[in-house]
Amino acid sequence: MASFYDEIEIEDFEFDEETKTYHYPCPCGDRFEITIADLIDGEDIARCPSCSLMVRVIYDPEDFQENDQETTIDLGKKAITV
Repeated sequence: MASFYDEIEIEDFEFDEETKTYHYPCPCGDRFEITIADLIDGEDIARCPSCSLMVRVIYDPEDFQENDQETTIDLGKKAITV
């Protein structure tokens, strides 16, 4: 069982649109990091790249699920995606 420095809500993290990464300040001076891909995969641990500290990220996994279950319905001349 891992030991966490803290539990932090995703809303308290800063989001970097360019790298698609959430950041939160670490006591060592660096920042905890977790990517959107990690959250989609169900990962909830943000790590600091400069020290051994980790935080548990509190978030709703449904907010990060990909919607890849689209169904296309052909209605004669027009096709719609539902």
